[in-house]
Amino acid sequence: MAATAAGRTVDLRGRSETRTCRVATAKHREIERKFLVLQLPEDLVRHPHAMLEQGYLALETGGVQVRLRKTGTNLSLTYKRNRDAAREEREVTLTPEQFEVLWPATAERRLSKTRYDIPLGELVVEVDVYGGRHEGLVVAEVEFSDEKEAADFAPPPWLGDDVTHDPRYSNQLLAS
Repeated sequence: MAATAAGRTVDLRGRSETRTCRVATAKHREIERKFLVLQLPEDLVRHPHAMLEQGYLALETGGVQVRLRKTGTNLSLTYKRNRDAAREEREVTLTPEQFEVLWPATAERRLSKTRYDIPLGELVVEVDVYGGRHEGLVVAEVEFSDEKEAADFAPPPWLGDDVTHDPRYSNQLLAS
């Protein structure tokens, strides 16, 4: 079963889905908010989930980053700029050969996490459960189609503090 959420098409059967962020594709913008998770949903494991490995090729002050990500057999390179809730994002799919050439360059800037996609009305809450040296850290991200939708979002009670602008919870810092 597929559902559309905040500009994404998410296959709720599993993680072999094609994720299409309409906002990022059309305008190369990502609009999201990030929260700490107070309590994991009891039915967490029944939701689509996958292990993500990501490493950073480049990190600059001001929020510029170039990231590699592996999710199952999906391999990508993503460029992001800005640290605000709305930022520029451009992503391309990589072949396994391209990924293998670039991955060693991320050796000192990597993280791993399991991502769970939890439907919430027309939105999807992406719950990230970190592994490795960040074991125990759990955050959730919600993507929106515009800034008004992001500002109007009322998080469910199981989400805690909004840490969208707290650099301690940025993936690039966690990977360093």
